[in-house]
Amino acid sequence: MQFRSAQLKTMFAPLKWVLVFAAVLALAAFLFTYQLGQAPICGLNEAVEGLAVQRIVERGKLLFPVEQGAQPMYKPPLFHWTAAALDKLFGYQHVTEFNLRLTSAVYAIAGIALTMAFTTHKLGPQWGALSGLVLLASYQYVSQARYGRVDMTLTFFETLALFLFVWTLPSPFLSQQADSGKHEENDSTTSRFFRTAARWLLGGALGCAVLAKGPVGAFLPLLAIALWTLVGKRSRLVLATVTVGPVALFAVVALSWYAACFLGRRYGVLNLQLGAENFGRFFGTLGRMPSNYYLVPLLLNSGPLSVLAAIAAVASLKSDPGAKVSDNDRAARGLETDEIAQLLSLFWFATVVFFSLAAYKRKAYLLPLWPTNAFLICRWLQAQTREPWGSWITRALTFMCALLVGFNFFFVPRHELHKCADSMSFKPAAKLINRVVGHTSPLFIKLNRGAPVLAFYLDRPVIELTEPLAQAPEGYVVTSSNIWHEEVVAARASRPDVGFRQMMTIPGTPPLVLLRRESNGAKGF
Repeated sequence: MQFRSAQLKTMFAPLKWVLVFAAVLALAAFLFTYQLGQAPICGLNEAVEGLAVQRIVERGKLLFPVEQGAQPMYKPPLFHWTAAALDKLFGYQHVTEFNLRLTSAVYAIAGIALTMAFTTHKLGPQWGALSGLVLLASYQYVSQARYGRVDMTLTFFETLALFLFVWTLPSPFLSQQADSGKHEENDSTTSRFFRTAARWLLGGALGCAVLAKGPVGAFLPLLAIALWTLVGKRSRLVLATVTVGPVALFAVVALSWYAACFLGRRYGVLNLQLGAENFGRFFGTLGRMPSNYYLVPLLLNSGPLSVLAAIAAVASLKSDPGAKVSDNDRAARGLETDEIAQLLSLFWFATVVFFSLAAYKRKAYLLPLWPTNAFLICRWLQAQTREPWGSWITRALTFMCALLVGFNFFFVPRHELHKCADSMSFKPAAKLINRVVGHTSPLFIKLNRGAPVLAFYLDRPVIELTEPLAQAPEGYVVTSSNIWHEEVVAARASRPDVGFRQMMTIPGTPPLVLLRRESNGAKGF
């Protein structure tokens, strides 16, 4: 009877973990989509992505979602194409706050599934489940999963590239034997077929990372791999995984959209994407910020997990996976996972140093660290379980993660509403404007701030004016009451024939004015 009981436990153990992983993913889906569309589109970044998705979904501009005189697109279109695919899948005809942010939520859920699968494969199912819980407890990961921008797309493909690289290597990949060519080719953990498939997928993942945010998407994972190769003297091991086909796939995917821009003579798009958005961030054309900018967000953006992640990264970097020990001892001591942790910690440091050198910085640039943080934390905890207090540390962390998940559930949606309070008036303002201005009538916007947000809610082709109002073409103009008084009302004292007629004043933050440029009006003051 006791034997049968043990047999049943062995049979149902995998099912138990499948249910646990499914529960974590279901919790992620709920946490990432709960009240997802309640807060308005907030700020320039999310609005710009939303405008590009509108042009694809509602106006069919799939390859080049840009319009003359409208807000440009600053990032490659993989996020936007994914959003369009999801809208097609779920039957959405119009882009809203919910289905724009849904794209980030889907990538975030996929990132958790990927992290749990990788951690389970390398550390065991209990650590795989904990890695998913760590991501759900991380404030930055949860908040960015509910934000309609490209950062979560980049995070997924950078993480996928790093994990796939590990899966391309023979297991166990022993540093001391790798360069002597003595590693096993027919190992039981990772088949040759699986490694070959991983190589091809790695090429595609790196290419997609470029299509998510530009060359930096592939540069940082490749930099970490190069550093790991040099530090551990693993050149023969790594070069054995490089084949022509996956490299060609990477080049084709990464360059495809840029080549289309070049062939389509979209030189302005190329200049913006590769010039201002990449080199400009390092050479100061977008402004300069202090090099220690990331010190506080690195440690406190998801405290206390972010502090623990930094400790785990330092500990993994200081480990010595190349110690000369026997193969059996290496397997028993888990030195293969030490080598993986060293790779991921090098990615952690490479990302921090790289963006610290950039002239322009955003906290969200640290987001790709979180899936690797989850693995590093679990690996560090696994090492502590050899100590008498280790199991208590693991239980304490699990309990703390559960509390942080609850905190994120209650805090994040409310914080979204609070931080976007200034944008709440744009949606009703857009409805009033669309009632007055026919859809075929020319419509222009001139605002000191919030023009992309208003343009998103207008959900129609609009042109942003950069010149003075007096030079506006014939049609309707939306501007703030401050600009209206400064450029037009005050000038009428000396020039009564300015050529504008005030249609309505729209209360809100800021107060807006809808103007009509008369066809027989003067062209200047």
